[in-house]
Amino acid sequence: MYGFTVNVNESFDDAVSKVTEELKKEGFGVLTEIDVKAVMKKKLDLDKRPYKILGACNPVLANQAMDAEPDIGLLLPCNVIVRENEDDSVTVGFMDPSSVLGLVQREELKALGDEVLARLHRVRDALK
Repeated sequence: MYGFTVNVNESFDDAVSKVTEELKKEGFGVLTEIDVKAVMKKKLDLDKRPYKILGACNPVLANQAMDAEPDIGLLLPCNVIVRENEDDSVTVGFMDPSSVLGLVQREELKALGDEVLARLHRVRDALK
């Protein structure tokens, strides 16, 4: 499994704001925000439902990961998606950092991945 999701009872924009706020409570900042709907319209002239990819980073934990494995930036930041579904409901999805950091196969990164996963689970739970 490479991620986990939660359906929220929020509008799309409110869900983006709420997940950003909950990420901050766990020490994450949003470094990047990709508006997939806007990109698809601009590049392919396609009308898609709202969909954003948020690149979340906890600087303290990211620094620990980079100290352990200098090339770990290839697997960062933690992606969080917010997407509107066909029935107008909204889903928030989180990458599983344990799975991603497990690719490196280093014990010190396993513990770090578990810590990031626990924080993202708390964010997910706060959105319910």
